[in-house]
Amino acid sequence: MPKSGRRRKFIVYVAVSADGFIARADGSVDWLDRPNLKGDHGMGAFYRSIDTCILGRKTYDLSVKFGMADGYAGKKNYVFSRTVSKAASPKVSVVSEDVHIFSERLLSEKGKDIWLVGGAELVAAFLDCGQVDEFIIHLIPTMIGEGIPLVAPCHRDVPLKVLTTKRFPDGVVRLHYAVLAKGSTN
Repeated sequence: MPKSGRRRKFIVYVAVSADGFIARADGSVDWLDRPNLKGDHGMGAFYRSIDTCILGRKTYDLSVKFGMADGYAGKKNYVFSRTVSKAASPKVSVVSEDVHIFSERLLSEKGKDIWLVGGAELVAAFLDCGQVDEFIIHLIPTMIGEGIPLVAPCHRDVPLKVLTTKRFPDGVVRLHYAVLAKGSTN
């Protein structure tokens, strides 16, 4: 349950290359496997703060390839898809309804925060209907040249407020932003 009755939040928790991509053009995230990785960069604490994970269909397909057909352990798992009606596991629910209607229903339920796992189209859909509350971005010190952006391209202005920054010994930098209401400056 949210602390002190506060509203649940939709949080994008993600790693990006230094040039702003979440994956290579083919969906590969091989560049995340770096030899000097140190620690979990806060993932353990973040994982304990959520009870729901939402994935786009392409991200879920990649998860299935990595042996995660059941989704994230101990969490409610949803996959947004316009083309798939059944997930690879009965532990994962497929959602085809409007993002805003689904998100409002989910927010009305008691629970912890909600992880928008990705990908770019899912993040864009939630962002464009005003449902993303925070971004926790781990900037990985490598450039991959081209790939899938953090948010699917579209003309949008989204004001952000820096909540925290943290540099890790392995060169990763965590940027934690709140999404501000349009027209807001703080």
